[in-house]
Amino acid sequence: MEIPITPVSSSGKSPAPEDSFRDHLATLDAAGRRKWVFAQRPSGKWYQARTYTSWVFFAVFFAMPFIYVQGRPLFLFNIPNARFIIFGKVFWPQDFFIFGLTMVTFIIFVILFTAAFGRLFCGWICPQTIFMEMLFRKVEYAIEGDAAKQKLLKNAPWTTHKIFKKTFKHGIFFLLAFVIANTFLSYIIGVKELWKIMTEPVSEHIGGLFSVLVFSGVFYSVYAFFREQACTVVCPYGRLQSVLLDRNSMIVAYDHKRGEPREKFSKQPTSHAGDCIDCFQCVKVCPTGIDIRNGTQMECVGCTACIDACDHMMEKTGRPIGLIRYASENGISRAEPLRYTLRMKLYTGLLCVLVVILSGLLLSRKDVDATIMRTPGMLFQERGQDSVSNLYTIKVANKTVRQVPLSLRMEDMSGNIQIIGGGPISLKREDEGTGTFFVVIPRNLLRQRKTAIRIGLYEGNKRIDEIRTNFLGPLPDNDND
Repeated sequence: MEIPITPVSSSGKSPAPEDSFRDHLATLDAAGRRKWVFAQRPSGKWYQARTYTSWVFFAVFFAMPFIYVQGRPLFLFNIPNARFIIFGKVFWPQDFFIFGLTMVTFIIFVILFTAAFGRLFCGWICPQTIFMEMLFRKVEYAIEGDAAKQKLLKNAPWTTHKIFKKTFKHGIFFLLAFVIANTFLSYIIGVKELWKIMTEPVSEHIGGLFSVLVFSGVFYSVYAFFREQACTVVCPYGRLQSVLLDRNSMIVAYDHKRGEPREKFSKQPTSHAGDCIDCFQCVKVCPTGIDIRNGTQMECVGCTACIDACDHMMEKTGRPIGLIRYASENGISRAEPLRYTLRMKLYTGLLCVLVVILSGLLLSRKDVDATIMRTPGMLFQERGQDSVSNLYTIKVANKTVRQVPLSLRMEDMSGNIQIIGGGPISLKREDEGTGTFFVVIPRNLLRQRKTAIRIGLYEGNKRIDEIRTNFLGPLPDNDND
């Protein structure tokens, strides 16, 4: 974003070289070492709204694994067993093409959402931001105090008081990480399996215990030490901003036209001074350590902390709020309102098409999925003088929560099906089954070497699917002459 201002260093002591903030991350010093961010505790209407949003997120995140529909969890992403449940519907490996289309739809949605609203997701809904800012950071404030006290504690010698506070804080951090890890694991293996790991002998669940400890260690490390680096170093979303945002995208922006030139607060301001009083409150509250006055940067997660801090200072100095606000680049430079651009319309149209296709696939998805194959290495068998048979194998996946007795019938010609073992193929709930059967057709109905046939799958008298396959027979008599 091209903003005609001179960047100022976050220390406030001396101006930085032109555009120097673009050459390195705000959390790294000149030698490439990490600078720990001591974010000042934010407050204001936007922070309060984000707090309420986080309560909804926590309620959904921690309650979802316990919600069951027809004996199934509402959501389950069992990657080891390739079994996924979404809104109570089971998805098997045969349904992975639906997941592929879902991912494409999601990517298009991300592009559309970012083109219109920037990093609104990062600041308000992203689990990393919510857990860090609305849980772990608040615990840190409660134990160690605000940013100034945290700095003093870090630089203080290791006394009993410091050891107690650090140990207590990291103990709470690990306990929270342990709870989050268990909840996260319940989305993968289910609450019931997780309960077995917790209550049954450890020797029976070594792998499960190891998984819990690994997840707990990862979450603890991220929120206790890695922190904002997850957003600025690991997450690719911030880097995608540069190609997804345009001048009409909504961002957290500093109004440089109104704020420049900056001047320290005075009861008798000069006529040429802008509204920015160079108080650095927007920098102090930033969880990624950037100066929003330098324009949109990769590290900005759109958390609105700088908006609250700036509005508070504007109110104290008798200036109108909104020096930092949600706006577009064109909204700042040209005073244009946020608008729905042609690019957004095209993305929306493409997204609607994908959603319709995806909805059609989900609605037409079969609860019993079957595949019929002729037994390899075998042609046909003569049945007396008037009939011919072929041997087939059927593989069936029962995606329902009930036992399904499956029978087979010919649909388009005379003939009969003989299931080896007799009786219907019994499918257990949420299980796969196989069966072998003969298809017997009168010879006089076979007009060519390969005949297309249709086999109906029935649960009682209800047809639940139809499969097409080929039947091989002898050459017709006129071809033998």
